[in-house]
Amino acid sequence: MDKNQLKKEAYELIRGFKGENYSFGLNVLDTVGQHVEKCGKSALVIANTKLHEQIINRILNSLEKYQITIAGEKIFPNAKPNTPREDVYRLESYILHFKPDCIVVVGGGSSIDAAKIANVLASLGVYSPEIDTYLGAGLVTEGLKQTGKKLFPLVAVEMAASSGSHLTRYAVVTDSVAGQKKLIVDDAIIPNRAVFDYTVTTTAPIDLTIDGAMDGLSHCLESFYGVSKDKIESLKKISLTGLELILDYTKKANENPKDFEAREGLGLGTDLGGYAIMICGTNGAHLSSYSLVDISSHGRACGIMNIYYTVFFAPAIEEKVRLFGNLLKEKGFISSNLNHLHGKDLGIEVAGGLTQFYKSINFPTKLSDLQGFNDQYIKRTLQAAKDPQLEMKLKSLPVQINASEVDEYMAPILEAAKTGNFDLIKIKA
Repeated sequence: MDKNQLKKEAYELIRGFKGENYSFGLNVLDTVGQHVEKCGKSALVIANTKLHEQIINRILNSLEKYQITIAGEKIFPNAKPNTPREDVYRLESYILHFKPDCIVVVGGGSSIDAAKIANVLASLGVYSPEIDTYLGAGLVTEGLKQTGKKLFPLVAVEMAASSGSHLTRYAVVTDSVAGQKKLIVDDAIIPNRAVFDYTVTTTAPIDLTIDGAMDGLSHCLESFYGVSKDKIESLKKISLTGLELILDYTKKANENPKDFEAREGLGLGTDLGGYAIMICGTNGAHLSSYSLVDISSHGRACGIMNIYYTVFFAPAIEEKVRLFGNLLKEKGFISSNLNHLHGKDLGIEVAGGLTQFYKSINFPTKLSDLQGFNDQYIKRTLQAAKDPQLEMKLKSLPVQINASEVDEYMAPILEAAKTGNFDLIKIKA
C-alpha cells in the first residue's frame, strides 16, 4: 500500500479507538497540560529528568500554562526497565505522601506499567497492599467494587514506540529475585488520557528502537494469530496495518534515527499493536518472554519466539499465517508461492521470511543469540507456563495446550528457538 495512505488509515484507526483522550503524532507534546487539566489541578509527575531533561521542561511549561500544581514541588524518579516490584512500591509511597489530584507518568512501558500498579496499591491498600493480589485478570476491578474506591486519574506520556502501555489494560511487573515477570490485566488500569509525540523517540538508542518495534510487531501478530472468528474482521485491518508499518519503517529508523517519517511510522505501528491487544491479547511468544527478563529485553524475546510459534500455529490457522506471509513476500522477504504450501510447511516458509526480516535489521533469530542464555532458561520458561497466574496466556494460544501438555509441546518449540531448527517443533494433531 502507498505509505501515505497507510499512515492515513493508521491515524483514522487510532482516533476511532481513543478519540479525544489521546494526542498522538508529530509535535503534540505541548498538549500534556490540556489533558492533565481534565483530571485535576495538582499532579504527581514521575519521570527520568536526567534522560529526558528538555522534554520534561516542555511538559512542565505546558502544565504551568494550565495552572497545574506539581505535587511535592519536584519530579519523582520513574521505574527501571522491566518494572521491578520495588520501584512499584516506591512510586506508591509518593502517591500516598503527596495525595495529588492525578498522576502524570513520563516514560516507556516499564515506567507506565509501574505507575499503573502503584496507583492500584495506593488506592486499594485497605483492600490489599500486595501486588500479588492483583495478578491475573479483572482483580483490580473486583477490589474497586468491594471497597467503593476509585483510582487516581492517570495521564501517560509515552516516550517509546514499543509496548503501547499508554493505551492498554496491561501492566507487567518483575520479581527480580526469581527473574520472572507477572501480569495484571484490567480495564480499570487503562490510563485516563495519553500523549505520544513520535518525535521524542529520535533520542532513543537504536537497540531500544528495534526492540520496541519488535514488541509492537509481536502485539499485532500474536493478537491476529489468536483472535476468534467473531472478532477477526474488527482486528484484521488493525493488525495488518500495524505489521506493514513496522516492516516498512524499522530499517529506516535504524539507518537514520532522526528520520521523523520513520519515527512516525513506528509510532503508528506500535500504537496499532496496543489497539490490537485490546481486542485480543497476546499468547505464546509473550508467555515465553516473561522468563527471559534477566538476559533480554521484552521485545527482543518476543520477536525471537514469534518465529517458532508461527511454525507451531500454522496448521491450525493457515489463512492467518498466509496473510502475514504474503505481507512478508510483498516486502521482499519471501519468494515462494505460499498458496501452494500448507500446514507446517507453510509455517516454516513464513517463519523463514520473518527470519530474513530480522536479519535485515541485525536482530537476533535464536535464543542462543542472547548473551547468557542456557538450558536453565528453558526449564524456567516451562515452569512459568504452568503457573496459574499466567494461565490466560496459555489459554489464548491458537493451538490449545493445557498445563499438563506444556512439556510435550512447548519444550520442542523452545529447543527449536535455541538452535534455529524448525524440524524439532512438534505439531499438535
